[in-house]
Amino acid sequence: MELSASEVEQFVEEGFVRVDHAFPRELADAGRALLWRDTGCAPDDPTTWKQPVIRLGDYSQEPFRLAANTPRLRGVYDQLVGAGRWLPRGSLGTFPVRFPSADAPGDDGWHVDASFPGENPSDFFTYRVNVASRGRALLMLFLLSDVGEDDAPTRIRVGSHQDIARVLEPEGEAGLSFMELARKLDVSAHRPLAFATGEAGTVYLCHPFLVHAAQPHRGTRPRFMAQPPLLPSGAFELQRPDDSYSPVERAIRRALGHDSRQG
Repeated sequence: MELSASEVEQFVEEGFVRVDHAFPRELADAGRALLWRDTGCAPDDPTTWKQPVIRLGDYSQEPFRLAANTPRLRGVYDQLVGAGRWLPRGSLGTFPVRFPSADAPGDDGWHVDASFPGENPSDFFTYRVNVASRGRALLMLFLLSDVGEDDAPTRIRVGSHQDIARVLEPEGEAGLSFMELARKLDVSAHRPLAFATGEAGTVYLCHPFLVHAAQPHRGTRPRFMAQPPLLPSGAFELQRPDDSYSPVERAIRRALGHDSRQG
């Protein structure tokens, strides 16, 4: 099922769209079983949940590969990024597994995910973002567990991708590093908040510039979510001779005053 015209417009204006039943719950259950094993914690023994967050590495087993590449999601990738303009994923990337805890997680600051290496490729904090979103087509949030308002849903500043496009435009091809951009995020502090809640199998497809943040877990069951990028097959273009802009490009152009089309 494709996104409606109004959902595509929501993505352009607000910076994200929620896709319910994007992958089967059975895949979420199978993937979660693999993740539980690697946490070293017992699913039914909260006394073993000793940390507010455990980060697990890149996962490419079958449940994860299939979840990232359902026919529905592939169709929506085409709608938002453009057919032939993205690369299929072979994994779901890393998982920050969040547990109910009174302790601060220590990683809940507002940020924009950086997308291409800076001066030190081994240091994520020097990775960079530029106005053409080099190296990232989408930010994606895959829910592998049911996530309610108390279950540490990712916080989203609605429409903040527009603010970030305007911050990045003067920086040209080099853009800003993760930390340089982090110091400028107050420009989006006025934006309303949304929360990435939903049933297992829900996916949030977000503009690469969307400002977002983790938060403490105040619920009762751990939250399992993947946050992989969708990679572009080539560079985004903000000046296309044929005017064939994807919604990701249109959102940037509209923020910069170059595109006022609706729908």
